[in-house]
Amino acid sequence: MGPLIVVRFECATEIAAPAAVVFDLSRSIDAHMDSMRRSRERAVAGVTTGSIGLGQEVTWRARHFGIWWRMSSRIRQFEPPKMFVDEQVRGPFAAFRHEHRFDGEPATGVTLMVDLVEFRAPLGPLGRLAEVLVLRWYLRRLIESRNAYIKQRAEDGPGPSGGL
Repeated sequence: MGPLIVVRFECATEIAAPAAVVFDLSRSIDAHMDSMRRSRERAVAGVTTGSIGLGQEVTWRARHFGIWWRMSSRIRQFEPPKMFVDEQVRGPFAAFRHEHRFDGEPATGVTLMVDLVEFRAPLGPLGRLAEVLVLRWYLRRLIESRNAYIKQRAEDGPGPSGGL
């Protein structure tokens, strides 16, 4: 068997809001579902509303590529408001890890949110082909779309439309 091949990518987003605000939005189940309306992603087990924390799990159900999927993730590391890590415990990937980092600059009120995503598809060489041709691009777009949502919500602040 050859070396373990894992696909990695990073997305960085500057947000004009304190790190604690961005951190809390990023771990909000409700904000996640709002940001993923296009794929009809819903939390169906574990923590299904509010905020998720260390050791807790959520199971998502979503439609991607015309197929309904389920994926359960657990928060493995949690250092508010600097970072948290979620990892798939059950689901479609051979492995999936998402590290969320928040580097806030109190003097300017700007937070650099960095997402480091690492994953491996199942099905050996066929999965590797899917990683290269489709999955990396698709997952990056999902993260970028979610980050745009978090940026808008954080910069808009609390309000009648369901802000923090």
